[in-house]
Parts: sequence; structure tokens; C-alpha cells
Amino acid sequence: MTNRPIKAVFINHSDIHGGAAVVTYRLMHALRNEGVDASMIVMTKYTSDPYVYVPSSRLRRGISFLMERWDIFRHNGFVRDSLFKVSTASTSIGITKNKLIKEADVIVLSWINQGLMSLKDIKRLQKMGKKIIWIMHDMWCFTGICHHSLDCRNYTLRCGNCRFLGLDRAPNDLSNVIWERKRKIYNDSGIVFVPVSNWLKDRAIESLLLKKQRIEVIPNAFPVETFKTEVEESVKPFGMSKDKRYILIGAARLDDPIKGLPYAIEALNIIFDEHPAIANSTEVIFFGELKDPSAIENMRFPHHYVGLIRDGNVLRNMYAAASVVVSSSLFETLPGTLIEGQAAGCIPVTFGRGGQRDIVQHLQNGYIAEYKNTRSLADGIIWALSSPLSRESLHEHVDKHFSSKIIAWRFMRLFYELTGIGMTD
Repeated sequence: MTNRPIKAVFINHSDIHGGAAVVTYRLMHALRNEGVDASMIVMTKYTSDPYVYVPSSRLRRGISFLMERWDIFRHNGFVRDSLFKVSTASTSIGITKNKLIKEADVIVLSWINQGLMSLKDIKRLQKMGKKIIWIMHDMWCFTGICHHSLDCRNYTLRCGNCRFLGLDRAPNDLSNVIWERKRKIYNDSGIVFVPVSNWLKDRAIESLLLKKQRIEVIPNAFPVETFKTEVEESVKPFGMSKDKRYILIGAARLDDPIKGLPYAIEALNIIFDEHPAIANSTEVIFFGELKDPSAIENMRFPHHYVGLIRDGNVLRNMYAAASVVVSSSLFETLPGTLIEGQAAGCIPVTFGRGGQRDIVQHLQNGYIAEYKNTRSLADGIIWALSSPLSRESLHEHVDKHFSSKIIAWRFMRLFYELTGIGMTD
């Protein structure tokens, strides 16, 4: 067996735009730091990174994107609200012809939709003899078309009658058609599916599509070493004062219904009404996109909204200046704000319906509130504000489980197992 550097190609819709993009890009570079010849193929490139490639023209990419969206649009009754909640992988920009793909030892699929890659492309990779790893950031691998099934359990049997297809829903609707295509591709595929949390693995095992496939949980990699537990003296993000305690609530889009923002607001209003001393000495900071500003209008607890934070140094100092990070998401695969908060010494308080339980051990390094119970969430926030947990212990927990180096080596061992390349005996 050879120990030459393994060639790994990651495929994701973009390099740094979106949650899946950020963690995939980060993993690609973590592997490069460990000696892997890793590169990335994307539909849309935002960086000038020489290891990120766009293998087709803007025109072809635009046509592929629009064709897939149009097919979904006509099947969902021309309803815009659900247009981007589903994908079909029915169109492609033809990446299997790319030189990087042909020379790769391992292909790592990440978030491949919206015209980048088709299910037929995956079949072509199989015929080329490629070793395929598929990182699962959501439920799409084992549903027909949706990225999150919410409370629908059709994926445990076979999809059809899809809630996202409106009047077009039927037993043999678009979700069923795509489900059948996936079933044919997965049979004897040799794909190793890698959910980023145990919760997502459990859902995959429940599904008819993946229950017999190989599934290995590897969480997302985080740059833990860049997070400090104390604020830099020269930086006081948003006027944060040492005389106050701060609670952070953040998301890419705060008022996305799946983020459960109303539950957090109600829990904090309970604290405001029943524990005025806490409210007088504490402030909530909301960060992220907020499409509807009225979403936080009924918040009585002292707060302010700082918008989307693009400066990583500001974000890290904000975490370091805060005491608690709260997530009231109804479903999460592996919530990054909780990991980032812990890395900076914040105590996480969250519901447990998702990958939160991979991050938080109840009353040991955070608080798992009863699902959708706002009083339980309020109790968790009160507990966290008075907890004696040290910021350093929280940072060490994240470093041990989610650091870029550790996650890179877990992938490297998987690469070596599949190919015999890239590591010494």
C-alpha cells in the first residue's frame, strides 16, 4: 500500500455561502493542513481560493439552476414559499467530466443541489469506480425531495403525498419519483454516508433508503483554536460592558420558523416578569438576518439586535463577552452557535430535538430544556446565568470533540480504509 497524499475532491454548492459551505470549506483546508491533496468543486465561488474550482460557464450553471427550480415550481402549484425547501438533483453542470474528478481517489459529496449535481452524476461516479463519501447536513439523502421533513414520517416507508407539493401531492408525486431514483442508486452503491450528528444518524437508520447502508457519524470541524474565553481588551463589541451579563441568540435567519424564535422570546419574557433582578442586570443580543423586524417586537426583556455579523473577530469577542448562548430551534442537525459559544466559554441552553445532544450534556456543560416548553427553557437560562462552570472547561470540551484537527484525522482514517492511500501503516 502506498502512502502518497490522497486526492480528495469535495463537491458543494458554494465555497463559503451557507452553513454547509462554511463547514465543508473549513474541512477541506483542515485536511490540507494534515497533508491531504484536497480541493473543492462548487457552483458559485465567493473566494479567490486556488483550491476551489468552478468547472463550467456562468450560462450553463444558470440554466441548470433554473431548470431544476422550474421543475419543482410547476410541481408545487407555483408556490414560492416551499420552492427552496425541496430539491430533486435532476439537473447538472457536468462535473463528472472534470479532470479533478477523474484523478480523485475519494469524492466527498456535501450539499450538491440547486443544479450543481444530479443523481445520474452519482451513478456515473460509481461506474468510474470512485470511492464516495456523502456528508449529510440535513435529511435530503433519505427523503424524496425535502431537506427537513419536520413532523412528516413518510421517509420511514417511501415518500409520496408530499406536504411541499400542495395540490400536486399524490402517492406517486414528484417526491415519490425522486425517492425511487435514490433507491436504485443506493442499492450496492458502496457510498459511506456521514451524518454530522447522532440525531441525524438515528433518522437515517429509520429510513427505508438508508437503513441498510453504511453510516458513520463525524461532526463538523470548528476552528476551536481561534476562540478565546476572554474578550480582547481593545475590543468591546456593540458596547458590551463588564458590568452586565449577556445572552446571545443567533442564526443565519433568526425568524426562520424552524429556529423557534417565539419560544425563546416567551421564555425570556417569563424571566422578565418573574425575576426582575435578573432582567435588570442582563441583556439579550440577537444576531443574524431578520426579515421581519416585528418578530422581536413583543420582547420585554432588555435586548438589542445587531444584524448579521460578517467579521469573525467581532463574533468571537461577542461570544467571549457573553455568559449564555440560547437556541430554541425546533430541529437542528448540529447547531454551530452552540459549539462556537461553548468554545468561547458560553453556557448553551437549548431544546434537544436534534444534534444539540451531541454538544450539550445536561447540567454538565449546558442545559437541555423540555421540547417546546418555554418555562423549562426559562429555567435553563436562569440555571446557566448562575452556573459555576468554568469557561476554560467548556472550551476544552469543544476542543476535544470538534476541533478541525481531530475531525480531519477522522476523515483521513476513513479515506485510508476505503483506498489504502494517505496514511502510513
